[in-house]
Amino acid sequence: MTTCIALIRGINVGRAKRMAMADLAHMFDGMGLKGVRTILNSGNVVFQARRPDVKDLARSIEGQIVKRFGFSAAVVVITAGDLAIIIEENPLPSVATDPSRYLVAFVSDPVNLSGARPLLEESFAPEHFAIGTKAAYLWCPNGIINSRLGPAFARLTADSATTRNWATVLKLQAALGLSKSDT
Repeated sequence: MTTCIALIRGINVGRAKRMAMADLAHMFDGMGLKGVRTILNSGNVVFQARRPDVKDLARSIEGQIVKRFGFSAAVVVITAGDLAIIIEENPLPSVATDPSRYLVAFVSDPVNLSGARPLLEESFAPEHFAIGTKAAYLWCPNGIINSRLGPAFARLTADSATTRNWATVLKLQAALGLSKSDT
């Protein structure tokens, strides 16, 4: 069994696309996935799957969300190993001092990050941007609402990415039982 994380984009933000995490966990259980746990109320689900194809699994979860909740939501599935790499590659630890303003952009396929490469050539000071092998990293010290980088990244990646702040990334790491020495 492989430990995976489903990151569901845009649920439980504002009044639209609301779902109870218990209902979401029940949906995952109904899909035959094991050890299902939700983390926070923002669409983070840790589970185990036998030999997962993460892209197929994401499409299946998206289909089940439409069927069960009546709306669509993009899903990115990564493995625990992917999360460990994303944390280990953190390119901005000396710059990003507030975990609530440091975002990690997860994608189903790292190729989806190529559209954002032009941002590496632009200055967004005091914001910073970096791309790793499996995710992009956005430091928005004045918050995402006041960010110029966040909207520019969203335009270039369309709906292919979902972001989580660094504090949530570390909560996912803890939920997986990964210590800093494992990453």
